[in-house]
Amino acid sequence: MAIKHLFKSELIWASNKNQEGIISRYNKSHKIVIEGKPILNVSAAKAFKGDPELYNPEDLLLSSLISCHMMSYLYVCAQNGIEVLEYLDHAEATLEVTADGSGRFVEVLLKPKVKISNSDKIELALELHKKANQLCFIANSCNFPVLHEASCEV
Repeated sequence: MAIKHLFKSELIWASNKNQEGIISRYNKSHKIVIEGKPILNVSAAKAFKGDPELYNPEDLLLSSLISCHMMSYLYVCAQNGIEVLEYLDHAEATLEVTADGSGRFVEVLLKPKVKISNSDKIELALELHKKANQLCFIANSCNFPVLHEASCEV
C-alpha cells in the first residue's frame, strides 16, 4: 500500500508596466512561499532574461536531485553499517532548448565524493549509489537519466 504525502507551495508575482503603462517585457522575478519557511526569491536563469542573482527553476531542480540522492544514500549507508563522514557533490544538469523555445533536461550527472570511516567498505559504499538512486523520490519523478560519477575515500 502506497502512502501519499501532499506538499503545498504558493507563487506570488506582479506585472511590471513601463511608464506608458505598456508591458515591455515581463519581469521573471517572483516569490515562492511555503508555510513555515523563509520566502524563496526566484527568477528565470540569466540565459532566459532573468535575474542572475536569484535562484531559478533549473537551479532548484538540480538542487532537489542532489539533496534527495544524498539523503537516500545516507539511508542505505546506515542500513549497511557504513559510517559516512563527509559528502560533497558537484552535479551538472544539461538543458536542451529547441528552436521553438521549448526545452527539457536531457541528463543530470551527480558527482558525489564521499568520505567513510572504514576502508573495507569502499566498494560497497560506491555500489550503494545505485540503490540510493532507486529510492530517490526526485530521481524517480524525472524523465531523463540521472547518472553518477561517484568516488569514495577513507
